[in-house]
Amino acid sequence: MGMAGMMGSMRSFMQDASVVKQKVRPGTAKRMVRFAVPYAGLLALFLFVVILDASIGIVNPLIYRAIINNGILKGNATLIIRLAVLAGILGLFGSALGLAQAYLSATVGARVVLALRTKLFDHIQQMPLAFFTRVQTGALVSRLNTDVGGAQSAFTDILSNVVGNSVTLVLILGAMFVLSWQMTLAALILVPLFILPARFWGRKLQEIMRESFNLMAAMNSLMVERFNVAGAHVAKLFGRPQDESKEFRAKAARVSAIGVKTTIYGRLFGTALMLMVIFATAFAYGWGGVLAVQHRLDVGTVVAFVSYLGRLYVTLMGLSNIQVSLMTALVSFERVFEVLDLPPMIQDHPQAIAIPSGPAQISFDRVAFRYPSASEVSLASLESIAVPDKTPEQTVLSDITFVAEPGQLVALVGPSGAGKTTITHLVARLYDVQNGSVSINGIDVRQAKLDSLHQRVGTVMQDAHLFHDTIRANLLYAKPEATDVELTEALRAAQILPLIVSLPKGLDTLVGDRGYRFSGGEKQRLAIARLLLKAPEIVILDEATAHLDSESEAAIHEAFEIALRGRTSIVIAHRLSTILKADQILVVNEGRIVERGTHAELLERRGLYAELYRRQFADAG
Repeated sequence: MGMAGMMGSMRSFMQDASVVKQKVRPGTAKRMVRFAVPYAGLLALFLFVVILDASIGIVNPLIYRAIINNGILKGNATLIIRLAVLAGILGLFGSALGLAQAYLSATVGARVVLALRTKLFDHIQQMPLAFFTRVQTGALVSRLNTDVGGAQSAFTDILSNVVGNSVTLVLILGAMFVLSWQMTLAALILVPLFILPARFWGRKLQEIMRESFNLMAAMNSLMVERFNVAGAHVAKLFGRPQDESKEFRAKAARVSAIGVKTTIYGRLFGTALMLMVIFATAFAYGWGGVLAVQHRLDVGTVVAFVSYLGRLYVTLMGLSNIQVSLMTALVSFERVFEVLDLPPMIQDHPQAIAIPSGPAQISFDRVAFRYPSASEVSLASLESIAVPDKTPEQTVLSDITFVAEPGQLVALVGPSGAGKTTITHLVARLYDVQNGSVSINGIDVRQAKLDSLHQRVGTVMQDAHLFHDTIRANLLYAKPEATDVELTEALRAAQILPLIVSLPKGLDTLVGDRGYRFSGGEKQRLAIARLLLKAPEIVILDEATAHLDSESEAAIHEAFEIALRGRTSIVIAHRLSTILKADQILVVNEGRIVERGTHAELLERRGLYAELYRRQFADAG
């Protein structure tokens, strides 16, 4: 036990004691244990090592007793040497067991948390788009890092402190009662005087640690906001570096000051523990010495008893905070289980079928849709609100009916907020409709396997997202097995190959955070290259040419005419000149299709489409 036990006990007192006031859902403990069941063999080995280590800790004081009583007092030098060597060997063996104990508890904790973190990540990946539009990204990342990490720490503490201390306590008390039951009872009476000061300083440390975490979070938030590309852009444009530095310096100074305070209080905590050990030791030597002088207790027994006494107090102190350790683990696991228990709204149907490859027909049949409410798709704790909003969302699409035949180009036009993008989201089943159906080749997308659906549909969004990686990695995201020749052909078709070739690192050039190293038009063309590489049967272009200049737009349209040949496509464009050749134009307004037809037909009707067209081309005409 020694210093390791002291540090473990100190760590347990630094945990937030307010956690015991929190209510944990029934069954959380059983679910937590189930994660450890696969490692039952390691846990059994850990328990064996703990018992063996505790037994060695019990034996050593008895050896010291024998050295004094049978060696020193009787002048038996040979026995003294033998027992001293034995004590040294047992000490080395005990140290090795201590390392093994730490390794096993850390290994089990790490494996349990690895399984938990992986399961949580996989579950979050299955959540629908609506989930990510509502939750705070920081809160979600915190579940993966902070809460799962807290679960690991608490789980390890339970194994090392609770299990280890419990076994050690039983053996120590047994040995102490054998040596002197009177002194043992007196030592137990002194336990409150030993633990109460420790709990006082422990609460102080809890408050300081809580404040430290809050200050560190505030400083980190400032850095994250200022150091991402968008934040740095605003900071540069508004030119307040002195004020920014002043604000950061103030937050950093508070973090620095709380760090000093934590060190001082931690030292005071350790000093308080050591003083209590010293006082208890003095008491034991005083009383035991008197009993030895009166020949009611031998000297070796007094020394052995004092050795046990120090271990006893450290062990009891560690166990006194067992409720905090257990509740910390349960609360951490519960916060993770809270996310795991939220079922994804979009899942494969039990009898789901794959959409076969080949020409695709898209059919909307009397579709009505509203976005899911917070209570349906999210958690209040992930949105930093007290109670989830149960107010149903308003209907955004009503009676949407149309058919896009294989190889056809269907264009969606209309005012902003009319529902055009929402219609395209339903094709890829990013959301489920409330009424009606969306089908591909006669298969309702709700009855289709999601992986086959996503293989058939490709999208280029208005704000093309690129991962902070190389150009090659961003392209391979669409087709991991693609060769350099295929990458080159996709870039050439997207009219961006000359730019990539001119870069010093070519395909291995980093695109930067969200692709900020490239212009809007360049990001669009990289996204188009990624789409062409995927070669889906259905293509959705959401304002895909919005960021392109006239020259680039003309080149892209030529590439699209080749890439979209034989494929069904849905295009959203505010530039009506880009959809003049569409097979069918759907005019969407306030969630309804108010007009449909070809460009010429819609102009003749002199409705909303004709009005939008005249607005864009009146000046040019």
